[in-house]
Amino acid sequence: RTHRAYLLSYSSSEYDELQAVIYDFADSRSGINAREFLGAWKGKLVCDDYSGYKALFERGITEIGCSAHARRKFHDLSINSRSELAEEALRYYTALYEVEREARERNLDAEARRLLRQQRSKPIAEAFRQWLVRQRTLVPDGCAPAKAINYTLGRWAALTRYLEDGDLPVDNNHIENRIRPVALGRGNWLFCGSLRAGKRAAAIMSLIQSAKLNGHDPYRYLKDVM
Repeated sequence: RTHRAYLLSYSSSEYDELQAVIYDFADSRSGINAREFLGAWKGKLVCDDYSGYKALFERGITEIGCSAHARRKFHDLSINSRSELAEEALRYYTALYEVEREARERNLDAEARRLLRQQRSKPIAEAFRQWLVRQRTLVPDGCAPAKAINYTLGRWAALTRYLEDGDLPVDNNHIENRIRPVALGRGNWLFCGSLRAGKRAAAIMSLIQSAKLNGHDPYRYLKDVM
């Protein structure tokens, strides 16, 4: 009989000099996996709204929200129902991401990025929040627009913490891109054979993807040691 298992992915920030990703093999989606992996660490964790992380924030880890996940709620609403409300929300997100694009193009350091966000992004974010509050009073409970607005307002503090810290990203797309090779390859190696084999596979993938992130050729390394 087969057993469903999972890979939890942890990555350094896209702004860190040393790039690394670790895939942690788990036999369930329980939040205890993240708690055991992170141990006593108390830093800033960029993540989605998965309920398994909640206990981490209660013990001192700072939650950093992912704007891409919040934006996706309105994007799906726009695609599915051509909602004008969703289109307006997406314009706010476009403005916020435009600031991030400019920061990357100018290759700003953390402090310069923070100042740019304070000058440009913070007023946009505040206008967006006020707009969301007004729109929430105009839509009925339980409808798709209300759910999208509730998601964003409910996580507002976490979603806007990046404005105060130039070392933080606006979203966790960096780790999403580290997950993509696993998702693409899953059809070719769907089965690991055993739970122990799954842990070995996760270790190998961590090594290979971290090598790629730092500009190394993992094939040359594996060919040499094997």
